[in-house]
Amino acid sequence: MVIQEKLLKDSFVSKDQLIIKRIIDLICSALLLLLAFTVIILLYILVIFNSKQSGFYKSTRIGKHGRPFIMWKIRTMENIEWLDTTVTTSKDPRITAFGRFLRRTKLDELPQLWNVLKGDMSLVGPRPDVSGFADKLQGEDRKVLTIRPGITGLATLAFRNEEKLLAKQKNPERYNRKVIWPEKVRINKLYIDKYSLLLDFKILFKTIFGGKFTV
Repeated sequence: MVIQEKLLKDSFVSKDQLIIKRIIDLICSALLLLLAFTVIILLYILVIFNSKQSGFYKSTRIGKHGRPFIMWKIRTMENIEWLDTTVTTSKDPRITAFGRFLRRTKLDELPQLWNVLKGDMSLVGPRPDVSGFADKLQGEDRKVLTIRPGITGLATLAFRNEEKLLAKQKNPERYNRKVIWPEKVRINKLYIDKYSLLLDFKILFKTIFGGKFTV
């Protein structure tokens, strides 16, 4: 516990870098929200007509220092209670037809710009996960919790086709916990160790335009 608490207090990214990163997040999220506001509202309305449910989906995720927060997305799935899992594959029957389009184009992530503006998230960082993953990290792995989670990140680029990969597994839940999650932790620690604003810009560029990425 002493080691874990020390790791949460340590700053692996310099204070000046964090300040500049936050200023960029504030400016970019505010401008992007203004530009995307009409699109978000249109998608919200289309989802209501398409699924007969609320156009927004909110989920409790684990943020900086292990604190939970509410993350917002455009709804892409129906509520099917009998599927008790936190893992989503490309074959998941809960995903609506319109939801598949939203997930493929990442338009469902647009409301997270509000999370960035609020300070829950950053444009770039480890993707926030549900309870049972990041909040259970031990020892040095907890350095992942020393920065804000991001809309996109190094691990996000590495697992662009995560849902398709999971769909190929006999036990997606187990594969996610035993293979994908540990690799994401390793990549996210690498992101923190190698952190620079230039790295953030490279990740954003590759997120939008695609292509291979190396640190």
